[in-house]
Amino acid sequence: MRLAAIWLTGAAVLAAPALAREVVDASAPTDLAVTIYRNPDRDPDEALERDYPQGLAMISETRRVTLPPGESTIRFEGVAEGMIGISAIVTGLPGGTIEKNRNAQLLSPAALVDGTLGNRVTITRMNPATGAQASESAVVRTRADGGLVLQTAQGFEAVQCSGLPETLGFNRVPTGLSAQPVFSVDTRSAQGGTYEVTLTYLAWGFDWQANYVANLTEKGTGEEFELGLLSWLTLVNDNGQSFDNARLQIIAGRLNVDSDYENLADPPVGEGLYLTCYPLGTTTSDLPGPPPPPPPPPMAYAPAPMMESQDRYIVVTASRVERSLQDAPSAVSVITAEEEDLGDLKLFRVPDRVDVSAKGMKQVAFLNKQAVKARYLYQARCNPGDLIEPDLDEPDPAGLLLVTNNDDKKGLGIALPQGAMTVYEPTQRGPQVAAQTTLRDYARGQDVELTLGTSAQVFAMCGNYTRDGRASSLSKWAPMRAVLTNANPHPVRVRLQLGWAGEYDIRFPRQKVDVKNGWQTVEVTVPANTTSNFEWKARDADSE
Repeated sequence: MRLAAIWLTGAAVLAAPALAREVVDASAPTDLAVTIYRNPDRDPDEALERDYPQGLAMISETRRVTLPPGESTIRFEGVAEGMIGISAIVTGLPGGTIEKNRNAQLLSPAALVDGTLGNRVTITRMNPATGAQASESAVVRTRADGGLVLQTAQGFEAVQCSGLPETLGFNRVPTGLSAQPVFSVDTRSAQGGTYEVTLTYLAWGFDWQANYVANLTEKGTGEEFELGLLSWLTLVNDNGQSFDNARLQIIAGRLNVDSDYENLADPPVGEGLYLTCYPLGTTTSDLPGPPPPPPPPPMAYAPAPMMESQDRYIVVTASRVERSLQDAPSAVSVITAEEEDLGDLKLFRVPDRVDVSAKGMKQVAFLNKQAVKARYLYQARCNPGDLIEPDLDEPDPAGLLLVTNNDDKKGLGIALPQGAMTVYEPTQRGPQVAAQTTLRDYARGQDVELTLGTSAQVFAMCGNYTRDGRASSLSKWAPMRAVLTNANPHPVRVRLQLGWAGEYDIRFPRQKVDVKNGWQTVEVTVPANTTSNFEWKARDADSE
């Protein structure tokens, strides 16, 4: 008997249900920080994709939560729909985190019906005889996957099969449903109390791009000139959630991404309610009606208090339903970011708070340098193996570069993230576009060389030159010539690319040969409105 009593007591303990955790809603964020990482697979000259950004953001939310003694579940409502749940961490909890969960379903017509299964709703419909609307209580008896059956005082009936307008009214939102994505964690606190916790996670669906505007203070010549350089940072947030009054940071440089974060994000879905009645026609008709059209595919959206599907309405009388945000870009803010090092990457911290709007594009001025010293440089490529004949060959336009150095002496000295640049020159009728180009990422101290296209004033013919019309062998020192024409009313500097470093030996009279971007180069001056010849020698590097 004693053993039996012990067994019965143990069985009763095992059979007793575990105490349910109390559900606690965290407050709205009291502080927000958003750090946006650029899409690592987007090239500098590739346009920013507003409709499908493929960058990441690290979002840090500070919230307050009041915990009861024991175990509880904390709900963080309004996280980004592109949240990568496995990346989330919560700090500041006295008992740590027991379990993390990402709620997969949003408040929607279908979710309302499924969450009210077995509970009462109000159905309102029109009396076909009098035209008056009448309401009565009903119990939901089926899920919202093809048909909806209610039980009323008259019995069981299918909704929207009478041919008359019918409206369902729900007096509450089912537990666990929210108009915004929800992330929850299970925790325990021995004493309970109010705590300030921080939720940090990665989210998909962000991107940024830098756009530069260079305004020359005077017409560019062959000499050094000054220009004003303004850079705008364009932010894109494809999530349906806004991050208002956030501390904004961006990361410049290529982030090494191995995980498939897009699939890991797995945003929650709000499913529509589509009802179909069968059969069509009457039971006494020999000819059935036409086949019904296929239902439209369900769409994920943030529901409003009243949701319409053709002539069907679902009314939600609950204060927790939030108004959906408008899809419109925010007003431009003019503020300047501060640069910091982050390993091999660069972090730009925007000093003022910024609203990162839902489904929106934002612009922030993050660089403003008004006295940058730069110059125009023309460039011509000389292949030692190409034979030139000045009496027969036509010269080619020289390339045009805008060059400077990214240091304090030149008026820069700040990391330049990749992006597009538009160059304006002054004219008698105001500034006009002179060129457009793209930048790669430039670190401090690097030479900045931007290709602006080809020149209409400077031309070059360059290569292997002999007087008998035959190319000289490069096994020995061979004569080379460059014929440069400058139609500008001022002198210009021309960089000659004489051959790949390590492939050729170069002897250029009275000039030091430098290596730039893998090419052996020299810079020469061509006077205004003249044609100048420059000669040197080259041979194969493996010649003896």
